[in-house]
Amino acid sequence: MGAVLLKRKLTSFQIFILGFSGVILFGTFLLMLPFSSRSGLATPFSDALFTSTSAVCVTGLIIHDTATYWSVFGQIVILLLIQIGGMGVITVAASFAMISGRKISLMQRSTMQEAISAPKVGGIVRLTGFIVRGTLVMELLCAAVMAPVFCRDFGKKGLWMALFHSVSAFCNAGFDLLGVRTPFSSLTNYAANPVINFTIMFLIVVGGIGFLTWDDIRANRLHLRKYRMQSKVILCTTAVLLIVPAMYFYFFEFDDLTRKERLLSSLFQAVTPRTAGFNTVELTDLSEAGQFITIALMLIGGSPGSTAGGLKTTTIAVLFTTAISTFRRRENANIFGRRIDDDVVKNATTISLMYITLCCTGGLIISVSEGLPMITCLFETASAVGTVGLSLGITPELNLLSRVVLIWLMFFGRVGGLTLIFAALSGVQKKVSKLPKEKITVG
Repeated sequence: MGAVLLKRKLTSFQIFILGFSGVILFGTFLLMLPFSSRSGLATPFSDALFTSTSAVCVTGLIIHDTATYWSVFGQIVILLLIQIGGMGVITVAASFAMISGRKISLMQRSTMQEAISAPKVGGIVRLTGFIVRGTLVMELLCAAVMAPVFCRDFGKKGLWMALFHSVSAFCNAGFDLLGVRTPFSSLTNYAANPVINFTIMFLIVVGGIGFLTWDDIRANRLHLRKYRMQSKVILCTTAVLLIVPAMYFYFFEFDDLTRKERLLSSLFQAVTPRTAGFNTVELTDLSEAGQFITIALMLIGGSPGSTAGGLKTTTIAVLFTTAISTFRRRENANIFGRRIDDDVVKNATTISLMYITLCCTGGLIISVSEGLPMITCLFETASAVGTVGLSLGITPELNLLSRVVLIWLMFFGRVGGLTLIFAALSGVQKKVSKLPKEKITVG
């Protein structure tokens, strides 16, 4: 009875947060077990918590190399955590409910709507089923594409590696099992392999554009005019954020590579910061300008209702169009012939300020605590809050305080700032009265 009453009192946002927290803690317990590590020794709580949070929040920052430290059981736990975190705790729970034939209540449908950022409750069960089926099909097909390459290099173990990297890439997690050659090497040994590069890039982009965009593509195919405004914004912004950085990396970075490797590395480096965490080149070899661009891409991240984190492409698009409208002295921001609601602009501004503030504050704390350059620490915090997983190699050496900062940022980045605020302030009554207005000069 008490559980029922508690359930009724919880909002969708609170259920969402508690769901993620519960999975993280359960994953931590499993990873602490002696048979989760190759050494047969129990993993310290802080290490297990960091790894579990990174997996559930599909980040990819790691303290221990996944291939050499964790046993097969530990790797399976990590893969399941990635899958649950990528698809969303609520989506996975709903899929099991649908398989069992249980009736899904209106409250549950509302929670599902919030979890995948759907515009309405109607059709949410059908959409969830489509997401689950599409995810599994996409992961299995791309695993089959990569399997011949990995089987050639690792024998039968290549099948497991193909599946692991397919799920990790689609969920934008960035965990890899290629440390068997060189620990923490990620995909650097496959920098010139087009099959691995393009398959991983495809999975990252598809996983990061959002489930609603999938639905639009499935329903309307090439009839772009029929797409939702949000899908149009996501596709256009994604294209710009892929092409422009790729051109920069090609012309100003990777001078020591062949033309083929340079092209592949440039494309990959433009894709992976949003928000996958794989790398085919040594990130420490990037110039400060290249690292700064990567930080910006990590903060932007993917799209709403996707496996990716970050500010989201739509947030950046709204801020950009709002600025353009201000320059043109227009009252409202417009995109694709549609007016953007003022509340959306407020949310975009708030989210951007929150992410930038957290990234800078976290970077400052780590810089002071560790005595490291600020840009190196900002790279790490941007990677955490954007749930990316790219690193300049400092993660394993960080002290407990710095790890706690990164854990909090990863959780914030995956759950979302507004979700945390709405959950915390769910009981606060909205004020109807308005205070007197007075002008203030800005700019």
